[in-house]
Amino acid sequence: MKIWVDADACPAVIKDTLFRAAERTGLELTLVANQAVYVPPSRYIRTLQVSSGFDVADNEIVRRMEPGDLVITGDIPLAADVIEKGGTALSPRGELYSPDNIRARLNMRDFMDTLRGSGVHTGGPPALSQTDRKNFANHLDRIVTAHAGKIR
Repeated sequence: MKIWVDADACPAVIKDTLFRAAERTGLELTLVANQAVYVPPSRYIRTLQVSSGFDVADNEIVRRMEPGDLVITGDIPLAADVIEKGGTALSPRGELYSPDNIRARLNMRDFMDTLRGSGVHTGGPPALSQTDRKNFANHLDRIVTAHAGKIR
């Protein structure tokens, strides 16, 4: 299993959690972004800078990921593509996307886009809370632990 991060919008505190997890587990972690991203020196952590453009980073993640990989993203369409390709998608807020919930998430996203397109101000997401951080860390730990159990 490799871990891929949609890094342009990933909060720094979540990246720090991922850096520690990569070092602890030895899993390969790749941050994909259309700008330079800081990563600590590590043999497990790398960056992949892609050109700017709509969905360029998302498309590169889907192209490179393999079934069983983990993708960290808050982008619902990317999460849907990851699930369709056999991967696992986890949001920086700790929401585990699944075949059971991704369709509803896509429908809600499309509905909100329609509202915004008609001029309704929907606001943005709330700030990342301590609960979000804990949920993320807990899901990440479960996923990594389950993977470790499979390779023994």
